[in-house]
Amino acid sequence: MPLHESIFPTFFLSGFECSTFVWKDQGRRDCSAETMHLQHAQEDYAFLRHLGIGVAREGCPWPFVDLGGGRYDFSCIDPLIEAMHAQQVLPIWDLCHYGYPDGLDPFGPEFVPRFADYCRAVAAYVVPKLPGPHYFTPINEITFFAFIGGEWGWAAPFRTSRAERFDLRQRLCAADIAGVKAIREVCPEARMIHIDPLVNVVAPMDRPDLIAAAWRETYEDTFVAWDIISGKRNPELGGSPDVLDVLGVNCYSFGQMEYREQGPHAPLPRDDERIVPLCHLLKYAYERYRRPMIIGETSGLEEGRHHWLRDTVQEALAAVDQGIDLHGICLFPAVDMKDWGKGIWVHNGLADLLEDRGDLRRVPVEAYCDELRRWQKRLNRVTRLDDDPLSDPVNLDDIVAAARELKMRSDADWH
Repeated sequence: MPLHESIFPTFFLSGFECSTFVWKDQGRRDCSAETMHLQHAQEDYAFLRHLGIGVAREGCPWPFVDLGGGRYDFSCIDPLIEAMHAQQVLPIWDLCHYGYPDGLDPFGPEFVPRFADYCRAVAAYVVPKLPGPHYFTPINEITFFAFIGGEWGWAAPFRTSRAERFDLRQRLCAADIAGVKAIREVCPEARMIHIDPLVNVVAPMDRPDLIAAAWRETYEDTFVAWDIISGKRNPELGGSPDVLDVLGVNCYSFGQMEYREQGPHAPLPRDDERIVPLCHLLKYAYERYRRPMIIGETSGLEEGRHHWLRDTVQEALAAVDQGIDLHGICLFPAVDMKDWGKGIWVHNGLADLLEDRGDLRRVPVEAYCDELRRWQKRLNRVTRLDDDPLSDPVNLDDIVAAARELKMRSDADWH
C-alpha cells in the first residue's frame, strides 16, 4: 500500500521570530535583527540540521523588501537562502509577519493588489533558488494581527475599536487570498500554511453574563479568518478549501484565557479547572475544515520547555488517535526572542541567546533538545538530517501507529 505521506520532509519543524511591525512608542521593529539571525544564519540552520529538523518558518520582511513602484530588494534574504541550501532545510516563507511598508494603508484600495504583487515577486525570486516543495504563509496570524492593530492599538495601524478589528481582519483575509493566487501563478504546486492561534476563552467565575461572549471568542471569532480563507464566509473574496490548504494552529499556555471586556484577556493559571485539553481544541479545529494540519507554533518557557514539549506531543498524539490528520509540530522559535513590549529575553527557544561582547552566542537548551530526540526516536523519526533529507518522505502511518500504541489520555494537567 502507498505510504500516508506528510507534506513535509520531517515531522518536527521550527522557525525564527521575524516580526516587522511598527510597535507603539518604539517605531519599526526588526525582530530577526534583534536575534542577529542574519549574521548567524549558517549556524542557526546547522543547528536545525543537527536536530533533525528539515523545515523552518522564516520571514521575508515585506517592509524592507518592497521599495514601492514594483521595485524589490531581496538581498536581505540571500544569506538565509544560502544557509538553507548548505544545511538542506526548507523554508515556510512568512510574507507578512505583522509588518507592511511605510505609507501603505491596510484599509486603502492599494493594499490588496500591492500585497499580491509582492507575493508574486517573492515566489518568482525564491522558487528557482530552492528545491521543492515550496511552502508559504502569506499573512501570519490574521486574527491576532487584527487584535493588536485593530482593537488594542499596540501596532500599526493603531486602531482601537472592535469594528475596526473586524474590518482589518477582513482586509487581511482579502490580501491573503490574493497573495495565495499570485504565488500559484508562479508555482502552482506551492503549499499554503495558514496560521492563527487556537484558544480557549472562559468567563470570570463571578460574571455569568459573559459566558456567551467568551464562548463566541473561542468557537466563532477564532475561526472567522480561516472561514473566510476557506470560502465558508464572504465567498466574494475568493476563498476555498484549496486556498486554505494547510491549517496551522498555534498552541501556547496563554491561549487559555479568562475573558476581559477591555483589552487582552487574562491567561489562566495552570491549575485552573476551566482549562480545556489541547487534544479537544485540535480535534475541533480539524473537524471544522478537514484539511491537513500542523501545530504551527508551540513552546514552553524557561525550565518548563521540555515539560511543555512532552505534554504537547502527548496531546497531539491523543488527537491523532481520534482521527486528526496531523503533519507536523513546529517548535517555535529555534533561538530565543525578545518580549515585544518589555524587550527582555523570553527563554522559549531550543537555544537561548547569551550576550557576549557585542554578539549573541547560541546556547542549546539541553533538556529541551533531549526531549525532542526522545520523541523523534519514539515516532521513528530522524534525529539528524542525512545527505538527502528530501528522498524519504515522512510516513505518517508511523505517527498514527505510535498514537494507537501509546493510547495517550488527553487531560488538562499542565504539571
